[in-house]
Amino acid sequence: MKWALLLLFIASAVYVHLRGRVRHRFGRQLLDHSTFMAPVNVLMYAFSRVPNTAYLDDPGRHFPELAPLREHWQDIRAEALRLRELQHIKAADGYNDVGFNSFFRRGWKRFYLKWYDDAHPSAAELCPRTTALLRGIPSVKAAMFTELPPGGELRPHRDPFAGSLRLHLGLDTPNDDGCYIDVDGIRYSWRDGEWTMFDETFIHGARNETQQNRIILFCDVERPMKYRWAQWLNRFVARHLVAAGASPNMEGDKTGGINRVFKYFYALRLKAKGLRERNQRLYYGLKYLAVILVVALIAWI
Repeated sequence: MKWALLLLFIASAVYVHLRGRVRHRFGRQLLDHSTFMAPVNVLMYAFSRVPNTAYLDDPGRHFPELAPLREHWQDIRAEALRLRELQHIKAADGYNDVGFNSFFRRGWKRFYLKWYDDAHPSAAELCPRTTALLRGIPSVKAAMFTELPPGGELRPHRDPFAGSLRLHLGLDTPNDDGCYIDVDGIRYSWRDGEWTMFDETFIHGARNETQQNRIILFCDVERPMKYRWAQWLNRFVARHLVAAGASPNMEGDKTGGINRVFKYFYALRLKAKGLRERNQRLYYGLKYLAVILVVALIAWI
């Protein structure tokens, strides 16, 4: 049984690596967090009620409940612009946003509206219209305003869990092809009042090569599944793992368990980066050895 499970894990990881036209180098994918989620993600793909494509054409057709967001995009935009004036769309104040920590170094900023729960208290107070709209759409599990300033970028990456699809609604954008997201090699340029939906477990990255700022509404929408057991699994993982990544906008907002301990892991990460700068061969050797030991432990058990 254990060998069957090990082979299943390896097959799932290989499928995740080969999925799509754009791929990480094998060494990077081996250590990527999506590799460890591969068996669960393969089930999400296999029993998804929506197509497993990089972009999902016409989000409103697959998710009609999202229509109020597009209909009231100007109201949402007004609250986002007010937040920007108050400088509340920003990087995390400390090491308490493990999911997006690496993005902050290249200009990306955010203000959480909700994260697998009801609205953050700060969001309910500062964005009453937007949070009210989101409250009426239970399939939206997470939402935030995100900003990408001129020259900002997100390096190519893939998200770890396939239980959701990502919606981007343009609010205050350059309306220019120089400000874009690239998902599996296909570019989409944001426009005010327009939206796109994509599978964030395909490799994707973004750049703003214009001289204007970009603000969008960013939502994670629950992936609909063909069977109740698959929907239950999706929600179980979201509730017990993804929800632990909650990050605060300000004091009084919820901080998930993963983010409460992230600062300690980040201290170790800084030491690991120091080792990489001093001796890359030793650094990568130790990382690969750790993976081999984990696989060997699974085989031994």
